[in-house]
Amino acid sequence: MSDTVHEYARPGAPADAPVLQKLSTLDRFLPVWIIAAMALGLALGRWVPGLDDALSAVEVGNVSLPIAIGLLLMMYPVLAKVRYSELDRVTGDRKLLGASLVLNWVLGPALMFALAWLLLPDLPEYRTGLIIVGLARCIAMVLIWNDLSCGDREAGAVLVAINSVFQIVAFAALGWFYLQVLPGWLGLSTTSADFSFWAIVVSVLVFLGIPLVAGFLTRTLGERRKGRAWYEERFLPASAPSRSTGCCSPSSCSSRCRARRSPPSPGTSPASRCRSWPTSRSCSAARSCSACDCGSATPRRPRWPSPPPATTSSWPSPSPSEPSGSPAGRHSPASSGR
Repeated sequence: MSDTVHEYARPGAPADAPVLQKLSTLDRFLPVWIIAAMALGLALGRWVPGLDDALSAVEVGNVSLPIAIGLLLMMYPVLAKVRYSELDRVTGDRKLLGASLVLNWVLGPALMFALAWLLLPDLPEYRTGLIIVGLARCIAMVLIWNDLSCGDREAGAVLVAINSVFQIVAFAALGWFYLQVLPGWLGLSTTSADFSFWAIVVSVLVFLGIPLVAGFLTRTLGERRKGRAWYEERFLPASAPSRSTGCCSPSSCSSRCRARRSPPSPGTSPASRCRSWPTSRSCSAARSCSACDCGSATPRRPRWPSPPPATTSSWPSPSPSEPSGSPAGRHSPASSGR
C-alpha cells in the first residue's frame, strides 16, 4: 500500500479494498470540486460587478490575497510531509539534479516556443504569453501532483527549490533569448516584455519560502515533542483537507477574471473572432507541452509492498529509529514524471 493511501485512507476501509475506495471523499472527488470552484468563479465574475477590483485591492507578491491564501494552504500540507532529515539523499544525486535543470530550462522552454509559433503564428500577444508561461516553471502544482502520484516528496521539494532559484537568476535572460534573439535568428517577428527581477524574487520567497519554512518547523517541532509516529499518523491526516481546499480557492478566484466580457476588437465580426479560437489554440499548446512534461522529471517513491494476505492491519509506518535503508524505511526513488 502506498504511503499516500496510508495517510489519506478512509476510516473503516478494508485493508484489501481498491486504492480509490481508500481515499477520502474530499480527495477522491478533487477534480469535481475544482471544476465546481471554477464554475462558481465564472458565475460570480459575471453576476457581481466590481468583484474583481475588490478582490485585487490587496495583493501579496503581485497576486490577490484570496489566491495567495489558497496557494499557501495548498502547499503547506505537502511540504509538512517532507522528511527534511533525508534531503541529503537527493542533493547528492547529481544525475537527478542535472536532468531536472535540462528538462525544465532547455527542453521545456524550447518546446513551448515551438508550440507557440506553430499554433499561434498570427496572435503575437497570446504567443508571447505562452512563451513566458513556458519559462515560468510551476511551483505549487508540481508539489501537489507529485504528492498525489506518490512521488518522492524529498526529491520534489529539493527540485522545486533549485528550479525556483534558477528561475530568479535566468528568467529575464531566457525571456530575452526566446522573444528577441531566437526569433531574429529564424527570421520571425520579435517581441519584447518587461520582467521585474524583484517581483520574481518576492513571489518565490512568499509562495515557496513561507510554506517551506512552516513545513520544516512543523515537522521538526512535532517530531521532537510527540514523535514521528504521532506526527505522520495523527497530525498529517488532520492537516490534509487544507490541500484540497487550497486547490479550489485559486481556481475560483482566477476564473472570475475570465468571466468579464472583453470589448470586441474594432473591425472584427463575431464570426471572425470565433474562427480564430485564440483561447482554444493557447490551451492546446499549453496542454501539449504539459503532456510532454508529465513523463519526464519528478522521481517517484516506490509504493510500499502490500501486507501478507493473513494480515488485516495497515502496513506499519517506519520507526524514527530505523535507518532509511531498512525494510521498513524508504526505498531509493526511480526517475519519472515532472
